[in-house]
Amino acid sequence: MIVLLGAILGTITGAYVAWRRKGRIADILQYAFVYFLIFTLAGLFITLLIHRAAAL
Repeated sequence: MIVLLGAILGTITGAYVAWRRKGRIADILQYAFVYFLIFTLAGLFITLLIHRAAAL
């Protein structure tokens, strides 16, 4: 669940950042993809930490 939230939030954030910087459509797509990857990986690590802490 956290991973999906991170993916959605990352895509929206990346597209917004590129749009604010007056980027073309290719720039917006690239920013959206990179932020998608970063936020998804962050969500994955947060999920892993939560599961490991719950197992203790």
